[in-house]
Amino acid sequence: MTRRDWLLTSASAAAAPQLLSSTPMPPVKLGIDLFSLRSAQWTAFQYLDYCAAQSARVVHFSEIRFLGGLEPEHLRKVRRYAEERSIEIEIGMRSICPTSKMFDAKEGTAEQQLTRMIQAAQTIGSRLVRAVLGSADDRTPGPLSRHIEATAQVLRAVRSRAQDAGVRIAIENHAGDMQSPELKGLIEEAGPDFVGACLDSGNPLWTLEDPHAALDVLHPYVLTSHVRDSAVWLTPEGAAVTWVRMGEGNVDIESYVRKYAQLCPGRAMSLECIVFGPRKLPFRDPKFWDAYRDIPAWEFERFLALAERGKPRADEPWETPDQAKRERDDLEASLRWVKGTLAL
Repeated sequence: MTRRDWLLTSASAAAAPQLLSSTPMPPVKLGIDLFSLRSAQWTAFQYLDYCAAQSARVVHFSEIRFLGGLEPEHLRKVRRYAEERSIEIEIGMRSICPTSKMFDAKEGTAEQQLTRMIQAAQTIGSRLVRAVLGSADDRTPGPLSRHIEATAQVLRAVRSRAQDAGVRIAIENHAGDMQSPELKGLIEEAGPDFVGACLDSGNPLWTLEDPHAALDVLHPYVLTSHVRDSAVWLTPEGAAVTWVRMGEGNVDIESYVRKYAQLCPGRAMSLECIVFGPRKLPFRDPKFWDAYRDIPAWEFERFLALAERGKPRADEPWETPDQAKRERDDLEASLRWVKGTLAL
């Protein structure tokens, strides 16, 4: 056994010694993040019908476009439609960080945008609003800490509105922006009484982080989740990461979902299936580390151990002529895997 193997094995064992596959699973709220069906071009009602047919208990409208608008009467209709199908709704938006490259100032200030979503959540019956800081692009030129502070300021500014509405804000570890300790710090700074995490299992690898490490750090703060499997392997330049159907990766997603069910009881486990070509992480180039100076060596060691175990995968096209069908096929295969794994 190599030192890296020992580190990975020891860390996993220490994090969850009692979470064996034989441990009875608590009830899981199986959900679908509609980004899994991003090419469908359906109405909110069609999305709900599809998700009901898949036996989803939660439908996660991660972006406004999936809702079809924020008009109160429309939201009330969507709420009634979901309630008739015994489906719980969660809603979300994109960046609330005014200094992020992803932030869309045309829609108003960050506080205005988030306030609208809090009002929409109250109308539609969502207990939370999912939001993001930004993406890996915000790591350069950096520092990322200035974006974290800007996001915390926005969150503190809407605290009373959120609490009055009974709505919490779930910040996602999104597209390579924050590692789990950074997101934990943001939540603590903004106020964990109304801010928590939307824990994404696929995004940690974009920040050189083991998804299991992210779960270990963030599970006390989890309000909801995005779950998908990943594959990571070494390349001559560094490493490559791609997202795959559940059960087809090399990050031990089975152990991950079992731990999530144990550590986050009552929280949604919403599948966000994204399958396309790999993201390259050329960490052998010294310039690459300009955006990752704050990554602890022990954390990179865990990531490296995963990559050393991985095998190269063929490039998948990011878009195909039958993209909408492909997305449904990927999602339904992943749903079957989760239902079988957790005996749902």
